[in-house]
Amino acid sequence: MKRIFISTLVVCVILSACGAESTPSLSQNPQIQIIDHPSPTSAPLPTATRKPRQISPITPLPSPTAFITATPGTPTADPAEWKSWPVVPEIMDTSLQKVYERGLTLGNDSHAFSIFGDCQARPAEFFGVFETDPQVFESLPSELRETVLNFEGSFNRESPTAQDGTTPGALFWNQWHRGEYGCSLAETPVECELRIHRPSFVIIQIGTHFESRNTEYLRTIITQLMDAGVVPILATKADNRELDDRINRDMAMLADEYDLPLWNFWAAVSDLPNRGLYRRDDRPLQGAIYLTDEAAQRHRMTGLETLNAVWRMVTTPSR
Repeated sequence: MKRIFISTLVVCVILSACGAESTPSLSQNPQIQIIDHPSPTSAPLPTATRKPRQISPITPLPSPTAFITATPGTPTADPAEWKSWPVVPEIMDTSLQKVYERGLTLGNDSHAFSIFGDCQARPAEFFGVFETDPQVFESLPSELRETVLNFEGSFNRESPTAQDGTTPGALFWNQWHRGEYGCSLAETPVECELRIHRPSFVIIQIGTHFESRNTEYLRTIITQLMDAGVVPILATKADNRELDDRINRDMAMLADEYDLPLWNFWAAVSDLPNRGLYRRDDRPLQGAIYLTDEAAQRHRMTGLETLNAVWRMVTTPSR
């Protein structure tokens, strides 16, 4: 496998998504949203000052979150066989330690991670409950409680890189954040997030709202993150809105190409009816892209398990 060692960030790519009717100046095809944004550009990242976290209340889960350990199939190294890859990546290559350590020398926060995703990557739908519901937190195994405590402040945080309808190209569009979240209109959402939060890991979970240059943009995101010393964690998604599974296959290909961990969420819900997806009555033409309660539970738990596995791998001294 090819290896690129430039910087640190974990990019986890998440799976299902939401509607984008509230997003600025984008074409709105109710069937499939394919958007082309201007070609991505990069600029030097300004020095960051991390702001204190702000926690807003969210609706608690109806019952304690279950600890998911599903690992279907026998994993292979072939991206074409991505469906047999484990849910939580089996990380054998320790080279990402160098990326992580270099990021610390650049000023990245060892207690911060970010999420690049759509509305189902936002706190109320995904990770926020780990910081806002003590019952859910206490239901976790001790190892995962340690992970939540280490990254406290990142789970229930709104960001310019996790919004309704986000695509890889949108992350390079300096109008996407609308000048909110403390961002300047002179910077892209990626540049803004790296400046204001200084994550050591990034979970990339985008793909439902795909576009024609998805893979090209993802390569640019991965390179920019690693250049900034951030460890990317890629993820598959539950839906197959593109009809040929190419988004998940390309994620596996990129994970293989850059020696990155892949969170295989598709496999985590493969045993659920319709892979845990349903169609919203108010958005019928978007199809079944929304997660049921059971699928959402597995989403946040396997995401946390993956973050835990990658964090412990890069912070454990090589033998």
